[in-house]
Amino acid sequence: MTEQRLSQRCFVIAGIAVVIVIIFISRLFTLQILSPDYKKSAESIALLKKTALPARGVIKDRHKKLLVYNSKTYDLMVVMNEVNPNMDTLDLCRTLGVSKEDFIQRIEEIKDYSKNPAYSRYTQQVVFPQLTAEDFNIFEEKKFRFPGFSVQRRYVRQYAKNCAAHVLGEVGEVNSDDILEDDYYQSGEYKGKIGIECSYEQQLRGKKGVNILLRDSHGRVRGQYEGGRYDVAPHPGKDLTLSLDLDLQLLAESLMVGHRGSIVAIEPSTGEVLCMVSAPSYDLRILNTKQRAKYVRQLQNDERKPLVNRAIMGTYPPGSTFKPSQALAFLQEGIIDTLTSYPCHHGFRYKRMKVGCHGHASPLRLRQAISTSCNGYFCWGLYNMLNNRHHYSSLHSAMSKWRDYMVSMGFGYTLGIDLPGEKRGMIPNAEFYDKAYNEHWNPLTVISISIGQGEVTNTPLQIANQAATIANRGYYIVPHMVKGISGEEIDKKYKERHYTMVDRRNYEHVVQGMRSAVLRGTCVGTNIPGVEVCGKTGTAQNRGSDHSVFMGFAPRQNPRIAIAIYVENGGFGARTAVPMARQLFTKYLNVQKHGTNRVRQKIKQPDSLTVKV
Repeated sequence: MTEQRLSQRCFVIAGIAVVIVIIFISRLFTLQILSPDYKKSAESIALLKKTALPARGVIKDRHKKLLVYNSKTYDLMVVMNEVNPNMDTLDLCRTLGVSKEDFIQRIEEIKDYSKNPAYSRYTQQVVFPQLTAEDFNIFEEKKFRFPGFSVQRRYVRQYAKNCAAHVLGEVGEVNSDDILEDDYYQSGEYKGKIGIECSYEQQLRGKKGVNILLRDSHGRVRGQYEGGRYDVAPHPGKDLTLSLDLDLQLLAESLMVGHRGSIVAIEPSTGEVLCMVSAPSYDLRILNTKQRAKYVRQLQNDERKPLVNRAIMGTYPPGSTFKPSQALAFLQEGIIDTLTSYPCHHGFRYKRMKVGCHGHASPLRLRQAISTSCNGYFCWGLYNMLNNRHHYSSLHSAMSKWRDYMVSMGFGYTLGIDLPGEKRGMIPNAEFYDKAYNEHWNPLTVISISIGQGEVTNTPLQIANQAATIANRGYYIVPHMVKGISGEEIDKKYKERHYTMVDRRNYEHVVQGMRSAVLRGTCVGTNIPGVEVCGKTGTAQNRGSDHSVFMGFAPRQNPRIAIAIYVENGGFGARTAVPMARQLFTKYLNVQKHGTNRVRQKIKQPDSLTVKV
């Protein structure tokens, strides 16, 4: 009996030993064969991989004029494992023209895993970026004194013109979040932070190369590994062709000097953005200098907010430029037809409610209402729509239908332009008013939205897109900045048509009204002989001076350009925005028709850091 128990115990002990051996073998197989961690560690000790950074793709305008290109610069690199602890640090600091304190602080930052999660003492790290050619030459003469330190050539962005800062965007040094999100980046490298540089980072950045060097047991470099057999050359990024017209962009920026606001122009048939201006602006070129930190602080502290792209981030009351969208909804719903007339006794009057208007003939029909920008007409139209119980079962139902029309026209949500930071604006619905007024509201409560006031807000891009939609008689293509990518197609969403809920025939009626506004109404300042311009002004009420707004397109048939201009505190639409629109129409249409600019317009670029107001 005792022998049997001993035999059983032997089997148990043997089984446990076998299990332990299997576990050890499995673990060793996992570590040495399946897991790359130890292989990477061994390689990092025996091999030194020097990254060869690619040149970013260049950026051109629609006529292939250069906007952004590259120039060489030099970064001081270090491999901590190769640094001589007895090195003369002060001599290195004098060579580079930096203080010993700054040098020590930078070394500590490199070793800080919270700031540099990709740190390894066996791989190259950036100490100081963008050395001057003079600093580079001095260092090269003395580099034998500083083992572990070397210079890496890379490229920095340069700008052909001081323009389109909000569109082009900026390339900046990666932070810890960037490194954690994408292992492509290492500390000290750069990526697109805003604008096109950010949106198309994957295409612009290219593919890194690598030079593999062999080290001995003491970590000293002994030459190329396998004679450079496994080295990989960097592949440059893809070039971008923007839809911007450089000459139009420069003119638009010159027109906005001294103002705050935005100009956006779109080619209706393609959705390509021809110009996009946000004022005040800033100079991208200074961001590539040693003044960068001081300049950025100045921009961030500027109360005029020059870093904000007002074209896509500014949400404003659209004022009377919103009236064509109201006319389209009323026509489609049968609330009005072209013969419907409404009174305007210096505005809309109903019981104790009054919405003022300037003096003009009364009553009037749709075409004249658009031409003269009659507030009374559109207030009556919205009132009759929201109060109509033959068409709609309730006020909520009518309000929801109204909002559906506005959303179909591109309001209330982001359009999807290929720039980061686009805002959606505001198109209120019934639920919004239920909450705001505790369910006690009626058509008179919201009557101001019919004339682009009240709770309604649009971005300048949305207003320009509305002009393009009317020019196309009922559809738009999502506005976009990039026209072409070398070796790659642009996103298909920038080729698709988005149709509104309104029939083409009703758009023709609104076009007639906008043409009448140019011939004899509020937009006569945009009347250009030989060109059928269609337009609509807006004067958006504000706590201070009113905002000046214009929306329009030209020519009437086969339109080539649609424009929105928004000048903060610019007064009446006809006073500030309309003269700007005339110059832009003249400039662009002459270029299109004759191939050269026949209008002699002196274009002045702002030389200051931000546009002065």
